[in-house]
Amino acid sequence: MSEADRRSLAAFAVAGLLFGGTFVAVKAGLAYFPPLLFVALRFDVAAVALLGYAALTADREDLLPRTWRDAAGILATGVFAIGLTNALLFVGQQHTTSAVAAIVFSLNPILTPLFASLLLADERLSLRGVAGMALGFVGVALVVNPDPATLMTGGVGKAILFAGAVLGALGSVLIRWSGGGLPSTVRTAWGLPFAALSCHLFSLWAGESPGSITWAPEAVAALAYVGVLAGAVAYIAYFGLLDAAGAIRANLVFYLVPVVAAVGGWALLGEHISTFAVVGFLTIFAGFAVIGSESVDLPTLRRRVADRTPDRIDAPPAEEPRGFEAD
Repeated sequence: MSEADRRSLAAFAVAGLLFGGTFVAVKAGLAYFPPLLFVALRFDVAAVALLGYAALTADREDLLPRTWRDAAGILATGVFAIGLTNALLFVGQQHTTSAVAAIVFSLNPILTPLFASLLLADERLSLRGVAGMALGFVGVALVVNPDPATLMTGGVGKAILFAGAVLGALGSVLIRWSGGGLPSTVRTAWGLPFAALSCHLFSLWAGESPGSITWAPEAVAALAYVGVLAGAVAYIAYFGLLDAAGAIRANLVFYLVPVVAAVGGWALLGEHISTFAVVGFLTIFAGFAVIGSESVDLPTLRRRVADRTPDRIDAPPAEEPRGFEAD
């Protein structure tokens, strides 16, 4: 495994782990914050943290956008991938359970290839990729295992969450489409103030008041988690992965999120993990394995194995054709 692959795997794990706690933290925080003001404050905290980090770690010449592509990437990040997506998540989760919210948002990896096929020439989903994503989605459904009666109710909340998943998928593809030369951390740091501003405006439009916030220790803890850990830190990992692996593969992290939420609930809250959930974990892993196998050169691997069989040890290796194929 190359160093780049190890970094991508680490980013995938960090994003999945930290995003996995978001649904629980949001549900807890909504008892103390109005939803849109909650997400706006989240972005305030994340913006301060990430702008400071970018200023300390990025080269000075990389801190400012220079082209329209840089600006487009910033807007795609702040308005779509972060701002509207999270605003709809926080509002929608008022009307449904965390489990249902997780399964609706896990549609993101399925929606991403649809936008990628329209906007990105270098990202297409093969039949093997479709099979792997289908396995992943079945695994998510098994892990979350929502009550069918609950799943069939709360149509408003699920519609809002679905809109958030659509905008999240579109935003990730627009970031790749825009190109630009900004490092992912700098682009995200510039995008967060746009996300914060838009959510503050939505909050004012909805008539939310800061006076309605209850500043209990649990509220501070929830805000710190979604702002710093599931905000700044997870965004560094996720948007770096987006640049390195592409929109389709990066958004597979949303299949890991319900797994982390289920395990976290079992470890921290004493929640029961059902047999369905265990089967779901294995099914998601199988989906990842199917998708990951696309990077393995199976014909070359079979040829190498065949060349090492006993009856071919003394045979000279077949010369591979170079250039144009012979007639």
